[in-house]
Amino acid sequence: MTRREIRENIFKMLFRIEFHEKGEMPEQFSMYEEELSRADEEDLRYINEKVQNIVEHLEEIDASINEVAEGWKTTRMGKVDLTLIRLAVYEIRYEEDIPFKVSVNEAVLLAKKYGGDGSSVFVNGILAKYA
Repeated sequence: MTRREIRENIFKMLFRIEFHEKGEMPEQFSMYEEELSRADEEDLRYINEKVQNIVEHLEEIDASINEVAEGWKTTRMGKVDLTLIRLAVYEIRYEEDIPFKVSVNEAVLLAKKYGGDGSSVFVNGILAKYA
């Protein structure tokens, strides 16, 4: 898988936490793995670890988003937008090997693909405040 495909699959898995209890996530990941025909063991391990790391830092990530999102709180954001912002903020704050511009650009591209009208602008606007 390419890095973009891996990031997209992380987004899809992370999106599921909005609809399932924390205890259901191992089963959710297992079901999602079955859908991934192109992923090898290393890719699956990376996706799983990154999702777990994001979930572990979710309170900190959401608090950080709430600090910069003027007039918005994470509880009011669309689930797609919020998930993409969480993923990018995690990369910006905790993964020094991923350049800021890459995290933002990838989030915006995914927002164009999965979000609604204006999602890419919204995601870009929130993430720009981390520069």
